[in-house]
Amino acid sequence: MVEDVARRHVPPAQVAELLGIDVDEVIALVEEGRLRGTRLGTPARWRIEHDSVAEYLDAQVEEARRMALWRQSNAASFPELWGTRG
Repeated sequence: MVEDVARRHVPPAQVAELLGIDVDEVIALVEEGRLRGTRLGTPARWRIEHDSVAEYLDAQVEEARRMALWRQSNAASFPELWGTRG
């Protein structure tokens, strides 16, 4: 049972390295609800659910994709969008 929990939860430092951010930012993401984490062990230390990191990364990719499409649509002219009359 303990091994299952250890495999499914990773320390904030490992998440921070993966995401390229500080450990404090990882904890902030947990507190904001953008990552799922819990305090485990004695003394209690933060552990982040491995699956939530993958979900967070997927959400970041989707947000970037949507922003790119939005910028692309703003840059397009109306004739490019709707065709030209003629």
